[in-house]
Amino acid sequence: MREKRKVICVKVLVVEDARDMNRLIVKTLKKAGYSVDGCFDGEEALLYLLGAEYDAILLDVMMPKLDGYGLLKKLRDQGIETPVMFLTARDAVADKVKGLDYGADDYLVKPFDFEELLARIRAMTRKQAGSRSNRFFIADLTVDEKKMTASRSGVQIPLLPKEFAILEYMIRNQGIVLSREQLENQIWNYEYSGSSNNIDVYISRLRKKIDNGHPVKLLHTIRGMGWVLRAEETGENE
Repeated sequence: MREKRKVICVKVLVVEDARDMNRLIVKTLKKAGYSVDGCFDGEEALLYLLGAEYDAILLDVMMPKLDGYGLLKKLRDQGIETPVMFLTARDAVADKVKGLDYGADDYLVKPFDFEELLARIRAMTRKQAGSRSNRFFIADLTVDEKKMTASRSGVQIPLLPKEFAILEYMIRNQGIVLSREQLENQIWNYEYSGSSNNIDVYISRLRKKIDNGHPVKLLHTIRGMGWVLRAEETGENE
């Protein structure tokens, strides 16, 4: 079977109070290969942003509890420089200027074409990529995305390309339980129809490489749900 090219995971937060539109945007971005979370107001978005790191935020303006302008101001005041694109029906020049002055990176007026949205996300994340760290950490494990290397306690871990792709995706989403489908969609083509236990084989190999000989275990199986990367001194790790 032909395998698709490895796609570096880009994590996007969609903040949109219109639930049908929110679900449509989330579905479209996931189909395009992005890791996506969706929420419905500014206060909920703050909770997401406190719990995870995102590469881009798609933000509606008119929302309950905390509107888009207020949320963006809070983020920038706290030094959070995650790229933000406003998605809004407000098309007046004054609204666009206000959004950009508050620190938005882009402004797209509804209704919009999804191909244009995807192109703008690619441009926005490329522009920011040079200023973001390419290294990720959990406990004493370091993953260097740019060099495609991993080490634990300073000792290099030899990884196959697929093993590195899985580890990179998991460390970007550390603490989050990832399903078999999520991992397969990130590593293989959506049309891939190979053996369903391929992920199990790679996870088993990866676990041995990163956890054997270390008292703190990182790669854990959550039965019936998937796998999670988190630091635990004890607990199920099979």
